[in-house]
Amino acid sequence: MRMSRGRAFASFGGGVVVFAVCAVVASGGEVPEAEQAVFRAINGLPSWLSPPAQALQMLGVLGIGPLVAVVALVLRRPRLAVAALVVTALKLLAERFVWEVLEVHRERPGVTEPVVIVRGNTATEGLSFVSGHMILVTGLAWVVTPYLRGAWRAAPWIVVGLVGLARLYLGAHNPLDVVGGFALGTVIGAATYLVLRLDRVDAGSPRVSSV
Repeated sequence: MRMSRGRAFASFGGGVVVFAVCAVVASGGEVPEAEQAVFRAINGLPSWLSPPAQALQMLGVLGIGPLVAVVALVLRRPRLAVAALVVTALKLLAERFVWEVLEVHRERPGVTEPVVIVRGNTATEGLSFVSGHMILVTGLAWVVTPYLRGAWRAAPWIVVGLVGLARLYLGAHNPLDVVGGFALGTVIGAATYLVLRLDRVDAGSPRVSSV
């Protein structure tokens, strides 16, 4: 599916709305029963999924943004390198905005969930809303996708979904932390796409089959 400026504007607006709803729910610090049910269903999946889930979540760590930028420079895609670094910087600013300006302070499942399975070295305390992993990986998906073609264009978004599931499964976040992170990442990614005019890459040629 080809992106466009119209789709990016619509996604930006939708991301703002979804994030706002998630933030309002999370601002109370509690986890609604429906959200708890979704969390338990994913967190309670078989234990053999733990090693791949721990590996997958690494795709959302802060260092991935600069790594994408380096690869982009090697492939002579300077605009993508700039976009990856912009997304990484905005991710850090967005987190501070949520915690310090909006003052949404919901704790991790280790504190808010009555029953939780914590796997690996996942933190059990600290602020959980929003998922920084999801902000970053979603924002990067937005700026990487225009440089891909064919079936490869789905790959960044499959990664986004898997990282979100991994964070729930490992006990790092509640569902709205992940959804809110996806929404905020969409806002950042769509804005970066628009400002850096990545639609020109999307509409032009040649594109590469991988980044």
